[in-house]
Amino acid sequence: MRIAIASDHAAVALKAELREYLIGLGHEVADLGPATEDRVDYPDYGYRLASVVADGTAERGVALCGSGIGISIAVNRNPACRCALVSEPLSAALAREHNDANCIAMGARLTGVDMAKACLDAFLAADFAGGRHTGRVAKLSHPAA
Repeated sequence: MRIAIASDHAAVALKAELREYLIGLGHEVADLGPATEDRVDYPDYGYRLASVVADGTAERGVALCGSGIGISIAVNRNPACRCALVSEPLSAALAREHNDANCIAMGARLTGVDMAKACLDAFLAADFAGGRHTGRVAKLSHPAA
C-alpha cells in the first residue's frame, strides 16, 4: 500500500519509527516531513498530507503532532480526506470500518511507539463495512443543504 506520513516538530521521532515500521511491513512510504525537530507549523504538513491522499498519490495517510488534534483538523479541511484521531486499536479499526477514514492522526506526546504501531496495524487491516455507513460517509464530504 502507498502510505504518506507527515508530522510537526513534536512528532519527528515517532514519524521516523512508524515510517521504518511501515517499510518493514512492505508498504511504500512517502515521508512528507519535516526532517528535523526545528519548529514548524502543523497545518502546513497536514495540508501536504491531505493533498497527496486526495489526489491518489497515497492510499492512506498518517498524521502526527504533539496531541494529534491540530494536524487532524488540518487534514480534515480537505473534503476528500477523513482523518480520525486515534489512541488505541479499536478506534483505528472503527475509523476504517464505519467512517471509511483514509487517514489517522496520533499524538506523539500521548501515544507510545508500540501503541502507535498497534493502531496502524488495526487501521491498515480494516476495510470499510459499507452498507448503512455509506450514506453517512457521503455526507461528510457533501453535506445536505
